[in-house]
Amino acid sequence: MEASAGLVAGSHNRNELVLIRGHEEPKPLRALSGQVCEICGDEVGMTVDGDLFVACNECGFPVCRTCYEYERREGTQLCPQCKTRYKRLKGSPRVEGDEDEEDIDDLEHEFNIDDEKNKQQQQGQQNRHITEAMLYGKMSYGRGPEDAESNTPQIPPIITGTRSRQVSGEFPIASNHSHGDLSSALHKRVHPYPESEPGSTRWDEKKDGGWKERMDDWKSKQGILGGEPDEFDPDMPLSDEARQPLSRKVAIASSKINPYRMVIVFRLVILAFFLRYRLLNPVNDAIGLWLTSVICEIWFAVSWILDQFPKWFPIDRETYLDRLSLRYEREGEPSMLSPVDLFVSTVDPLKEPPLVTANTVLSILAVDYPVDKVSCYVSDDGASMLTFESLSATAEFARKWVPFCKKFAIEPRAPEMYFSEKVDYLKDKVQPTFVKERRAMKREYEEFKVGVNALVAKAMKVPPEGWIMQDGTPWPGNNTRDHPGMIQVFLGHSGGHDSEGNELPRLVYVSREKRPGFQHHKKAGAMNALIRVSAVLTNAPFMLNLDCDHYINNSKAVREAMCFLMDPQTGRRVCYVQFPQRFDGIDRHDRYANRNTVFFDINMKGLDGIQGPVYVGTGCVFRRQALYGYNPPKGPKRPKMVSCDCCPCFGRRKKDKLSKDGLIENPVEEGMDNDKELLMSQMNFEKRFGQSAAFVTSTLMEEGGVPPSSSPAALLKEAIHVISCGYEDKTEWGTELGWIYGSITEDILTGFKMHCRGWRSIYCMPKRPAFKGSAPINLSDRLNQVLRWALGSVEIFFSRHSPVWYGYKNGHLKWLERFAYVNTTIYPFTSLPLLAYCTLPAVCLLTGKFIMPTISTFASLFFISLFISIFATGILELRWSGVSIEEWWRNEQFWVIGGVSAHLFAVIQGLLKVLAGIDTNFTVTSKATDDEEFGELYEFKWTTLLIPPTTLLIINLIGVVAGVSDAINNGYQSWGPLFGKLFFAFWVIVHLYPFLKGLMGRQNRTPTIVVIWSVLLASIFSLLWVRIDPFILKAKGPDVRQCGINC
Repeated sequence: MEASAGLVAGSHNRNELVLIRGHEEPKPLRALSGQVCEICGDEVGMTVDGDLFVACNECGFPVCRTCYEYERREGTQLCPQCKTRYKRLKGSPRVEGDEDEEDIDDLEHEFNIDDEKNKQQQQGQQNRHITEAMLYGKMSYGRGPEDAESNTPQIPPIITGTRSRQVSGEFPIASNHSHGDLSSALHKRVHPYPESEPGSTRWDEKKDGGWKERMDDWKSKQGILGGEPDEFDPDMPLSDEARQPLSRKVAIASSKINPYRMVIVFRLVILAFFLRYRLLNPVNDAIGLWLTSVICEIWFAVSWILDQFPKWFPIDRETYLDRLSLRYEREGEPSMLSPVDLFVSTVDPLKEPPLVTANTVLSILAVDYPVDKVSCYVSDDGASMLTFESLSATAEFARKWVPFCKKFAIEPRAPEMYFSEKVDYLKDKVQPTFVKERRAMKREYEEFKVGVNALVAKAMKVPPEGWIMQDGTPWPGNNTRDHPGMIQVFLGHSGGHDSEGNELPRLVYVSREKRPGFQHHKKAGAMNALIRVSAVLTNAPFMLNLDCDHYINNSKAVREAMCFLMDPQTGRRVCYVQFPQRFDGIDRHDRYANRNTVFFDINMKGLDGIQGPVYVGTGCVFRRQALYGYNPPKGPKRPKMVSCDCCPCFGRRKKDKLSKDGLIENPVEEGMDNDKELLMSQMNFEKRFGQSAAFVTSTLMEEGGVPPSSSPAALLKEAIHVISCGYEDKTEWGTELGWIYGSITEDILTGFKMHCRGWRSIYCMPKRPAFKGSAPINLSDRLNQVLRWALGSVEIFFSRHSPVWYGYKNGHLKWLERFAYVNTTIYPFTSLPLLAYCTLPAVCLLTGKFIMPTISTFASLFFISLFISIFATGILELRWSGVSIEEWWRNEQFWVIGGVSAHLFAVIQGLLKVLAGIDTNFTVTSKATDDEEFGELYEFKWTTLLIPPTTLLIINLIGVVAGVSDAINNGYQSWGPLFGKLFFAFWVIVHLYPFLKGLMGRQNRTPTIVVIWSVLLASIFSLLWVRIDPFILKAKGPDVRQCGINC
C-alpha cells in the first residue's frame, strides 16, 4: 500500500474492509513538462515503443538517454533528484551492480520481449496463488485437509522453510524463489520442510559444485595457496578492529566497591545484635508500644536486605559504535544493521498533547540509523481523529525537519526541545548556510505548532453528528468504545521522500478494533496489537517502545542498543536493552524526587551485574523472539564428571548412552532452533499465536523480514485481522506471549517472565541520555503516579506470577535477581509499619512512655554502631554511583512521603480489589496555577492521599509541644528521656518537610521554614509563659499531687 493512499478500516469478525481515500491528497510526481533534459538541455526523446523516455520511475526527473547511459556507466548511477539508483531499462547495456535475470545470458536474450512477457505472466500467476494461500490457507497442523480439491493454493514460502529477505523501505511484491506443490503434504506434517536456504553458510558439495573453488579462494586469501604471505593487506587492521567485541563491562574500582561491601556485612551483623537486644529487653510499662516498634524494625530489616543485596555486583558498560559500523556498514555495500520497529503509544490527546507526541515521532524519524531499517508505529488507543490529523501534519513537517537534522547533525532531534535549548547553537557549526536554514526551520516549526494547536482547539467541541473526514466520510472512531480497526501508512514505500528527494522511514498509524464485551487490557493490549501488526507489515527482529512523551535525545541510541543485541558473542542471549529514564522540566532541587536517580543510577547498575535490569515501561529495545515466548539459545553443556568404579580418582567423563542404532541418545540441544521445532511438534500454532497465517509465518523468522510473495493488499488485510478485538481469544497472548496481563504495571511482569526463561537484559547508560520525557512535578500528580505504580506491584504480589512463588521450576532466575523482583512487589506493604513507626514518637511524647528501656553504656554501642553503618552505607553508595547527596536525601524524604500516603492507599485498594472485587479510584481535583516556569510545582490539587501525611505532621508537632511543656512542668530531671523522643519526632518532621512545603503552596513573602519554627516556638513560649504566670502570686501550701486533697 502506498503512503498517503488512504485510511484502511475494517473488522475481521464482521468481514468488513473499507479504504477511505481523499482525506489528504497524495503528492504528485514531478511533471515531465517541456521534454527537455535537465542536465544537458537536449530533448528527452522517445523509447522504441514511441513513449516518452523516463529514466527514473520514482520521481520522473527528465533526463535524456545519453545522460542516463553516461550516469550509469561513469557516474554514481543515482537519480540527481531523488537519489534512487537507476534501474536498467530495455535496450540499455549492463553495468556493474545490475541484478541477474533468471541466469539468462544477456547477450542473447537482452531484447527478447516475448520471454520477458512469459516470465512476468508466470511470476504473476505464482504470486497470486501464494497470496491466496496466505489469506485463506488453513492453519490445521496435525489434521488432514478439509476438502479434497486438487487445486489447493500453495503455502507461503516461509511456511515451507525458505528464507525471506530483510525488511527494506517498501513492501516486496515479487519473489525469485520457486515453490513446489507442498500444500497437501504440509497438512499432514508438523515440521516445515528443510529446504536449502539461499545464502546459507552450510555448503552441500553434491548440490553446489562451486564448493572446491570457494575453498581454494579462501585458502589463497589466507596465504595457503598461491599468494605471498608476507604481503601487507591495508584492510587487515580494519578487519581486526571489526572482529573486536562491540561492548565491554567496566567493573567498579575495588577501592570503591570493597569498602562498600565490608560496611554492608558490618551493618548486617550490627542489625542482628540490635534486633536480639530489642527482643530480649521489653518495656514492661509500655508493652504495646514496644511490640509495635519491634515488629516494624524486623520488617524494615527484611526490606533492607531485599533492597541492598541485589546491589552487590554493580557494573558499568562501554559501547564501541565505530566497531559496529566497521562490522555491519562497509563502504560501498548495503547496511547489514538489523531493522528496528519503534512503537509509540497514546490514548487521550487532551491529556497527552498531540504536539508532545509529534515531537516524539519527529525524533524517531530523524534517528541516526539507515532509513530503510526504521519503521515507526503510533498506537492511538483512543481512536481520536485529533491524533490522526496531527500525525498527518507531522508526516508533512518531517519531510523538511529530517533532512535539516541529518544535514547539520543537530541534537536533540525533537524540534520543541532543540529550539528551546538555551545554548550557543552556532558552536561547532561551520556551514555558512546553517544560520539561514535554522531560522527558516524555526519559522516552519512555529507554523506547524500553530496548525496542531488549531486542531486541538477545534477538537474541544465535538459535533453532535460526530467527526467528519474531508471527503465526507464519518470518522470510524467516533465511538471510542465501539469502532473498527484502522491503519494508515503515512510515510514509507512510494511517496515517503523528504524535500531533498531522500527516502524517509516508514510511519504507520494504528488504532486497534474495540467492541463492547471484550477485554482490551489497556496499554498492554495495545502493545501486543502493535507487535502483531508490525510483524505482518515489516517484522523487524528488534523493537523499541516509547511513551508518547519520551523523545529520542541521543540520535545514536538505537546504535547503542545494537552494540549489545547484535554482538555475535553475547547478543543472542539478550532479551532487551533498558535505558535509564531522564526528564525535562524538573526544578533544580527536585523536591519530590522525580528524577529517581537513586533507582536508575544505583539499583539498576546493581541488577546489571546479576541477570540484568528490570523493564521499566519505556526506553527499551526488545528482541522480538523473546517476546514470542521462546527460550534463549543454549550453549554446549560440559559433560558431568563421575567417579571411577575401580579407583578413587578425581573423575572421568560420563559416557554417552548409545541407542540400538548406534546413535547418541539425548544429544545437546542447539538453542532457539531446537526450541522452535519442539514447540512446533508439541502444540498447535493457532492456540499459541492466533489464527493468522501471515503472522504465524513471521514468528518463525528469527532474523526478521516479510514473505517475498506478499502483496501490500494482502498484508494490510492480515494487519486488520491481527488487531481485531477477538484475535487473542483462546491464545497465549498476555499469559505467555508479548506484554503480560494482570497488572497495570505490565512492564514488571513482562521483564520478569523473560528472566524466568533464562534470558538476560542489559543496562545501557550512554554519556548523552538516550531518551528524555516529562514528569509530574507538583505534589498531587506525583503522589497519584506513585499510587499507580504501587497498586500494580500489589496486583503482581497477589497474582500467579508473583516472584515469591513463581519461576522455581526451571531455575533460570538467579537468587539475587529474585530478591529484586520480590522487593518490587512487596515494597508497598512497608507503608503499614512505616505509618505505625511515624506515629510512635507522637504517642510517646503525649503519654510520657517510650519504646525502649533505660539502656546501659554497652547497649548504647549497638545504637551508635547501627547509625554509623547506615550513614556509611549511604556515603559509600554515593561514592561508586556518582549520585549527589542532595538527590539521595530527596529520595529518602519521598520514601517516607510516598510510604505513608500513596503506598498505603495502594495496599488498601489492592486488598479490596483482590479480596472483595471492589475497584476503587482516587480522583484528583485541580486548582488554577500561573503560567511561569515551574508554575505547576506550586499547583495544589486536593486528594485523599494527602490526609495521612498531614495527620502525621500535625500529631508530631503537637507531640513536640506537649513533650516540651511537660518537661518544663516536671523540672530538669525529665529533659534526659525527652531527647530520645524528640529525636524520633524531628526525624518524622524533617522527612515530611517537602510534603509540608507542597501543602502550603507558594509563599511569596515568608519562607516555609520560618512559618514552621514560628508556630513551634510560639506554642512552646506560650506554654512556658502560662507555667511561669508572672502576674499571679502563687499560694504556698501542700503538694496536692503527693498527698491528695485531704492532706
